Amino acid sequence: MRRAHLGDALASEWTKIRSLRSTMWTLGVMVLLMLVVGLGVAGVVATASEVPPPQESALALGFFGVLLGSICVITLGVLTIASEYGTGMIRTTLTACPSRGRVLTAKAIVFFLLVFTITTVTATVVAVAQVAMVPAAAEPTSGEWLRATVGVGLFLALLGLLSLAVGAIIRHSAGAITIMIGVLLLPLVAAMFMFSDSLATLQDWLLDYAVPSQLIALYAGKSAVGQSGPAGWDPVWIMAVIVAAVMGGAYALLNSRDV
Repeated sequence: MRRAHLGDALASEWTKIRSLRSTMWTLGVMVLLMLVVGLGVAGVVATASEVPPPQESALALGFFGVLLGSICVITLGVLTIASEYGTGMIRTTLTACPSRGRVLTAKAIVFFLLVFTITTVTATVVAVAQVAMVPAAAEPTSGEWLRATVGVGLFLALLGLLSLAVGAIIRHSAGAITIMIGVLLLPLVAAMFMFSDSLATLQDWLLDYAVPSQLIALYAGKSAVGQSGPAGWDPVWIMAVIVAAVMGGAYALLNSRDV
């Protein structure tokens, strides 16, 4: 007999996540949205009389599909852990592996690697196709290629990891998904209705740091709205810091609460 270790927990979580229908449906729909919407937007731009300005590449057209696909990643992130609380399966999981921190770590690693790989590959396919379909746009730089593929994969995987952490804290699938949809869309929607001059500073901050704006900044390499907002790789680092903080809370609550 030997003591169980993290590798055993990783193998268990990999078996779970690849055998669940929710994984196939959520990631399948995400890939479909990124492909159909991304290529559809590129097709419209390619056939229209107006094309992206010469100084801009066609890679930014992938934003629309990625934004819609992020909802699927959020859903899967929550379901990866919250669904076990809903079915009571979490009791079996923690009986087999009493180390709660190890269980959450294994879930986070397996989920992150799976989403990062699929998202990066899909984003790369879309990016190559968009550049080929819109030849009038500027030639992308190596930095733009890296952000539109690996950067997008990291950003969506971290967003999904944030959803997993919220699911571990809330322990309720519908509630956690609702919270994450609010995190995704509410700041931008709220900023659009701030007409008072006294709220101008808050409005600018929300417009700069809303998730869609950060995704635009990742593609464009510059702030989506103002001059002081995140640009380049900043959205990835900001999301990583937020995920680290929320995951810390998830670990603390997982160890202190009853199942």
